[in-house]
Amino acid sequence: MKDKIWQIRFGLVLVVLSALLYVLHFVLFHDAHHILIYLVGDIAFVPIEVLLVTLIIHQLLTRREKLSMLSKLNMVIGVFFSDLGTELLHRLSAFAAADQDLARLADIDAKWDDRRFAELRRHFAARPCALDSRSGDLAELRRLLLAKRPGLMDLLRNGNLLEHQEFTDMLWAIFHLADELERRGGFVDLPEADLNHLTGDLRRAHQRLVLQWQAYMRHLKADYPYLFSLAIRTNPFRPDASPVIEQA
Repeated sequence: MKDKIWQIRFGLVLVVLSALLYVLHFVLFHDAHHILIYLVGDIAFVPIEVLLVTLIIHQLLTRREKLSMLSKLNMVIGVFFSDLGTELLHRLSAFAAADQDLARLADIDAKWDDRRFAELRRHFAARPCALDSRSGDLAELRRLLLAKRPGLMDLLRNGNLLEHQEFTDMLWAIFHLADELERRGGFVDLPEADLNHLTGDLRRAHQRLVLQWQAYMRHLKADYPYLFSLAIRTNPFRPDASPVIEQA
């Protein structure tokens, strides 16, 4: 409220100052015709000025600021995949043993273009992979998520992430999966209904993680080829992935 009062007072001061200057001009030159010519001309230019400032310049500055923020967010996303994301994708893929298309669809290489990345995104956005909580080691997955939880908490403290809804949704899906696994004492002889529930949590987290991973890989290919080279060599969907370069 105080800020609005200050703005109102400042606006009134500017209007009064402008009126006093016009009065001073008339007192000195006694030329109301000249004053009206420039006054009407200035008022006529106001809509154009609003167009230039609010619709063009403001949009350009907003776009530049958004690109700068996205660049910083991509650094945070890179830290996430280096610390947890890539390994988590690898661990979750173990629950998709029956999905033979997974490795083929996500076999990203240096020849990929925007069209291939878009196709990968559409595929995983349309349907999650057929993960099954019965096909992998839930206890080992729990140990990984709980060990990395402090790092995930640090990411949530980053206020800029609020501008990246998809990444935030992915983090919440991973947190939920970690909570579900943590609250179970063990995973032996779980009821079918509970295993089905965990399957749904696995698929949700995996789907959101894959979508972020493809977006991150697309960003690396466009802006950081040297990081992209390492990322495709350590592709979590490749059984034979290795950072070692075998051939020149």
